[in-house]
Amino acid sequence: MHREGYGLLRLLAGLALLSTLGYMVLPTPDGAMALLLRVTSILLWLLAAFIIFFFRDPEREAPKGLGLLVSPADGTVIGIDEIDEPDFIHARTKRVIIFLSPLNVHVNRVPEDGEVQYFRFHPGRFLVASAPAASTENEQSIIGLQTPAGKIVFKQIAGILARRIVCEIRAGHRVRRGERFGVIKFGSRMEVFMPLQTEIKVRLREKVRAGESILGEIQHAT
Repeated sequence: MHREGYGLLRLLAGLALLSTLGYMVLPTPDGAMALLLRVTSILLWLLAAFIIFFFRDPEREAPKGLGLLVSPADGTVIGIDEIDEPDFIHARTKRVIIFLSPLNVHVNRVPEDGEVQYFRFHPGRFLVASAPAASTENEQSIIGLQTPAGKIVFKQIAGILARRIVCEIRAGHRVRRGERFGVIKFGSRMEVFMPLQTEIKVRLREKVRAGESILGEIQHAT
């Protein structure tokens, strides 16, 4: 379980325990109050169980190979296109868009070995993560990475349910392919911008896994 979930889990479990004790131990002459405490307790325990599920953090083994870019998130590929990247690459790029539902693992992983040379947190709106406007208008962290095969950019983008982005890397950090770098709470979106010579290895609607699924291979990498 990712450490970001521990605080919320303790809160929900504590409230659930108090509710449980309320209808099991304390005198409850009012039957309606006992029923309310019982229902509240069940709901809180279910929410605590969901937090454990949501913040699960399974081990992953990144593939080996020069120029391979792995998915930074679990989810579904909802877009593959070519677009200008204005923040770090400053050129035309290939982009893969991944949508994370609340049922996906939300721990994010670095796509490739390299040095973080650009980081910017962009405050913004909380549109539905699958909407095209979410790419530029929603709250997001933008990370520019210099890899042995070229520059890439990946974005953590908040959604209508995701109201907090956690990013643990900054400019100057050296990172490894498949390394954990953050988490987004709860449904959200990830985008990866790659050089034009990248051969895309995924298809629309394909399910991908962070740190394992290969999104693309940068051709002629040296």
